[in-house]
Amino acid sequence: MEPTAVVLRGEGLTIPDLVRVARERVPVKLDDDPARLGRIELSCRYIDTALDRGESIYGVTTGFGGMANIRISRESASDLQSNLVWMLKTGAGRRLGNPQVRAAMALRANSHLIGVSGIRLEIIQRLETFLNANVTPHVREFGSIGASGDLVPLGTITGALIGADRSFTVDFNGEQLDSITALERLDLPRLKLRPKEGLAMVNGTSVMTGMAALCVHDARLIIALAVASHALMMQALTATNQSFHPFIHDLKPHPGQVWAASKTLELLSGSRMIRDELDGRHEIRHDDLIQDRYSLRCLPQYVGPLVDGVATIGRQIEVEMNSANDNPLIDGERQVSYHGGNFLGQYVGMGMDHLRHYLGLLAKHLDIQIALLVAPEFNRGLAPSLVGNTERAINAGLKGMQLTGNSIMPLIMFFGNSFVDRFPSHAEQFNQNVSSQGMESALLARQSIDTFHQYLAIVLIFAVQAVDLRSQKIVGHYDARACLSPATKPIYEAVKSVVGVAPSGSRPYIWNDDDQSLESHIEQIAFDISRGGIIPQAVQKLALTLQ
Repeated sequence: MEPTAVVLRGEGLTIPDLVRVARERVPVKLDDDPARLGRIELSCRYIDTALDRGESIYGVTTGFGGMANIRISRESASDLQSNLVWMLKTGAGRRLGNPQVRAAMALRANSHLIGVSGIRLEIIQRLETFLNANVTPHVREFGSIGASGDLVPLGTITGALIGADRSFTVDFNGEQLDSITALERLDLPRLKLRPKEGLAMVNGTSVMTGMAALCVHDARLIIALAVASHALMMQALTATNQSFHPFIHDLKPHPGQVWAASKTLELLSGSRMIRDELDGRHEIRHDDLIQDRYSLRCLPQYVGPLVDGVATIGRQIEVEMNSANDNPLIDGERQVSYHGGNFLGQYVGMGMDHLRHYLGLLAKHLDIQIALLVAPEFNRGLAPSLVGNTERAINAGLKGMQLTGNSIMPLIMFFGNSFVDRFPSHAEQFNQNVSSQGMESALLARQSIDTFHQYLAIVLIFAVQAVDLRSQKIVGHYDARACLSPATKPIYEAVKSVVGVAPSGSRPYIWNDDDQSLESHIEQIAFDISRGGIIPQAVQKLALTLQ
């Protein structure tokens, strides 16, 4: 069945909508509301009228940026726009992934549908055509400082849309083509930009915002996987469920804290491994502490601010997604224009800085739980380093894997350093003397998320091995499904399915060191997570509660 198109109307577009367009290649449809189309036409009419009157408009009858003192004649106004696209053909680095470029294209169309940019409906429709035909311009990762928006990457998209030259290339449904050939296949003519249209296309935050939206979506999934992993590890450590009792969190009702506590309680419900002390009892086992260590007991208070922080970022990104973010902006009804700075991507840049910081804190917390799991002093009777076959002296269990995890976690934390404060104050003749670095901050967020997928693979291997070992302590066999809570069985089964290990009562996930290649297991699990496979699907309902 044909998927329902995502309607672009300049408002109401959500992060899940954009993910569907960018990654699932769901078609888009431009809203055809007459009032909206009328605003688009009025904004174009203003440009024509202002040119006729000889009025001064930035980027239409003047040069750009630090050259805005140069007068441009009416006869040269269109050439100015064409030259802008060529001037910005300076991208560097690797190509962005097609989903990231598709997200940017959808957002550029969505922004222009607000009707304040002075750009023809035909160009907006061309964005729609490219998206629905799966034609994606090749865009380099470097070139935007996020001051006048994503000038260089958006210039590349624009050049491909209009067929400026064969050097602008595209991915045409998996085939690399020059833009002119692509237009011929689409039965579209090359276009000459009219006054203001080049500036309208390149002035804006669409690339960084599209990337940021995908990062927020992925961060929500990482939080869900992390909380589910914590629930597995808590069961392996025979933690109490008392720390998540609503009585505690109703007395400190931060939304994220309440969410983390309630979801953890749901994930632990029905487990035979935990200490069920919701009735207020306090049980001491084997001279252990009467209450769990902080990494277990304080999970809601630790994870809660991260949940709230990502929620705030998500709201800000969705505002940016539905904003007019070029310059100047045109009030078509009053036939006036306003010079401003909506193209500055500060919300995006700071949001991605904060997102990376939150991911670093999340990774640190998981690392602490792993440390508890492998240490006999703290793991409540499990083998050191979670060795499976303790009868064989030459077995080290997950010792090497902990080293790999220890090499990744600090990197994720390092990605959490701020970047938006690192901007040149002299860019473009000192005109762009404040910039957001939103694109670079989003690129770093993408790296942080990709790295976190590798780390989560390691976390899940530890968690699954640990619950198998705990199961043997409780029921005398290694099939943890006999003891796990119903809510955590799906992720346990998904991990084993991905690596091709069937649950077994006779052996835990890892028995002898040389029975399997853990390196390949990490790769398989990380790949499954990155592509939205069966492991993420096991926590999909949990992730949806974060939206």
